[in-house]
Amino acid sequence: MGFDMQFGSPFPALKIREREPRNEGRVATKTRILAATEKLFVIHGFDATSLRAITTEAGVNLAAVNYHFGSKEELFALVLTHRLDSLSLERVRLLDALEAKGFDAEYTVEQLIAAMFLPALQLARNPERGGADFLKFLGRAYADPSPFVRELLADRYAAQDTRFVQAFAKALPELAAQDLSMRLHFMLDAISSTLASEDARKLMAALAATSNDSVEEDAAVLAHLGPFLAGSLRAKVNQPSQQRAIRAVLAFV
Repeated sequence: MGFDMQFGSPFPALKIREREPRNEGRVATKTRILAATEKLFVIHGFDATSLRAITTEAGVNLAAVNYHFGSKEELFALVLTHRLDSLSLERVRLLDALEAKGFDAEYTVEQLIAAMFLPALQLARNPERGGADFLKFLGRAYADPSPFVRELLADRYAAQDTRFVQAFAKALPELAAQDLSMRLHFMLDAISSTLASEDARKLMAALAATSNDSVEEDAAVLAHLGPFLAGSLRAKVNQPSQQRAIRAVLAFV
């Protein structure tokens, strides 16, 4: 079943020509193509991954890609949304739960950040829905500069993203809309690069090394990550004293 045939989906339908395989051989071929596309996307990104590279990695011919998916864009749309739909739905579920229960008055921003990133940590432990490379995949998806990827994510997840922007705006009423938008973009860009970095993920693993279970592990990571990112959203910027200090550096140029 293609994504455009899912009933009750909160996401816009994808305009793709995904075909249902008719036998086990075609199922295996389709699975290899999807796995190869995801692997190469994580390494190279959208623009630098050609259909020829995908067919070589998957051990199939170009006709198989055309048969199952149509075009490169249709193939990548399926790969990206297959992973990111689950992430977005779980983020909104957590946001709904927080709004129903009521936020912590002092740490609302930290709770919103946790709601955004906890699903990614959980999916990374689930081999069927995410797997060990999910954080790297997520980092690549949100850092990829391709207009195709940027437009796909912006259009498909607009409603869910708006929910979080509105929640952050309510938690940070002192920030103008444009300022908040800029800070959220900076925050997401920074965390995307972090998630895609092997060294950073090793540091996160070290934070969780003494945890007894997955709940403690997630709490250890988010208790460091949340306050750090929340500080960037709350920080006073462009203050006269800050400008003077920066201009002192510029004087050496």
